[in-house]
Amino acid sequence: MVLGLLAVAAGIAGLVLPLVPTTPFILLAAFCFARSSPRLEAWLLHHRSFGPMIANWRRHGSIDPRAKLMAILLMLATFGLSLVLRLPFWALAVQASVLTAVAIFLLTRPNEPPPNGPPLP
Repeated sequence: MVLGLLAVAAGIAGLVLPLVPTTPFILLAAFCFARSSPRLEAWLLHHRSFGPMIANWRRHGSIDPRAKLMAILLMLATFGLSLVLRLPFWALAVQASVLTAVAIFLLTRPNEPPPNGPPLP
């Protein structure tokens, strides 16, 4: 439950801080609460903003195109800032590798639930 609460806090911080993502932290919180606190899981699932995102992920493995775009733009901004700050090459290489892997994962997820297809298990 503690990890879920920390993930919610990080996700909320992501709403106002430009380099902190919201979606992965909220999905992590939902995962943690599903195993620790039915009350907090229900709160997230019925939340006006977070609920639909979690439901789409759980049922269809889909991510809203706007969330994808924001995540990609923020990853590019983060890497750009790292270049401006002249981080060491090894740090840039690690960052580029991780950000590329995350971008590939995001871009390969469906944008919306399938029109008439069955939900994912």
